Amino acid sequence: MKETAISIKDRFLELGTEIPVEDIEERLDKLVNKFKVPMDEAKRSVVNYFLKENDIARSDFYTSQDYGESPLVNVADIIEDGKWVSVRVKVTQIWDNDHESISQVGLIGDETGTIKFTKWMGAELPDVEEGKCYLINKVVSKEWNGRINLDFNKISSIEEIDEDIDAVQSALGSESPQVNTADISEDGKWVTVKGKIVQLWDNEHESISQVGLIGDETGTIKFTKWVGAELPDVEEGKCYLISNVVSKEWNGRINIDLNKNSSIEEIDEDIEVGTSNVTFTGVLVDIQSGSGLIKRCPECNRSLTKGACTEHGKVDGVYDLRIKAVLDDGVSTQEALLNRERTENTGGATLDDAIAMAADALDQAVVLDMFKAKLIGKYYTVTGPRMDRYILVDSIEQESQVDAALLDDLLAQVEVA
Repeated sequence: MKETAISIKDRFLELGTEIPVEDIEERLDKLVNKFKVPMDEAKRSVVNYFLKENDIARSDFYTSQDYGESPLVNVADIIEDGKWVSVRVKVTQIWDNDHESISQVGLIGDETGTIKFTKWMGAELPDVEEGKCYLINKVVSKEWNGRINLDFNKISSIEEIDEDIDAVQSALGSESPQVNTADISEDGKWVTVKGKIVQLWDNEHESISQVGLIGDETGTIKFTKWVGAELPDVEEGKCYLISNVVSKEWNGRINIDLNKNSSIEEIDEDIEVGTSNVTFTGVLVDIQSGSGLIKRCPECNRSLTKGACTEHGKVDGVYDLRIKAVLDDGVSTQEALLNRERTENTGGATLDDAIAMAADALDQAVVLDMFKAKLIGKYYTVTGPRMDRYILVDSIEQESQVDAALLDDLLAQVEVA
């Protein structure tokens, strides 16, 4: 440990920074002996600490030999976490990305296989282009969710090469199999799905064209269609064959992404969407914003924000009613979405009533306020399919009794939050 501390001290001295060897050794000792961190990892942690303390770049501290050998390998041979390698590859796909720390993410491949890569913004490396070939030096393999990916970082280098590498095509989805939504369970798989658009969600993200749920006889799955894919819009209630989409895991759930390699074909079928209904009973403790009297885009059915659709701009909206409720049973909360019919029946006001109320008050918010005054604090049982975080309510019944102490406690929690 003493030798390791001295070697770290000497390297900082070469950069014009003097750090007491006792301080280095103390940190190493705590990590290794108290927290049982392996020496190599402890050394990295201590070095990173003093680099940050003295505002020194990692690339200035480390020399190429610090990262070990970086042999030129085939993609298929990259199977271990934490290995430094170089690869000669073709960029087969650049994925849409809205992560502020990531510069580019996608797939690269050679004759032996393909692998996901992530080029971090901090690496300050030039962008790569789909279809072009590169020699990429000193990248590190990282395991994530049981899969090996490659990270491009500050010591990596990218050199375009005048070659036509015959990268394997299977991972691109060119021959992606048609599967049921219930069978899409792994991250990074290319598939084709045939289903009905169950729901389109409100979306204000400038990089996303549409987001919602698509379903078939086996269930439903969330989809995201990126603006960069330049694909036509889909409509709620219509059925489509959507080819070459890629599965993505996010927050423990599998979704599908529609990208430049995807295609959308409307089909003349009426697919029966299979769902498993759930039932939840609890106190209605909140009605979320975006509820009450709203306007939707006549083209895509998105709800409007300040009279504008994120896709079609300023439009003459069509009035609709909905309630986005939050129920609490004392153990957990559940969001529930009531469409116009359920909202009219539960809230005691028709769409025409709501329009008249808003006109009299010159304010649409009076409808939401009315629903809150009438419904919050009452005990309901809702039944319907759970899709993402919502139960899409097929039936809702008010329960006749609720424990007063439980109600007071739940409402107090909401007020505090």
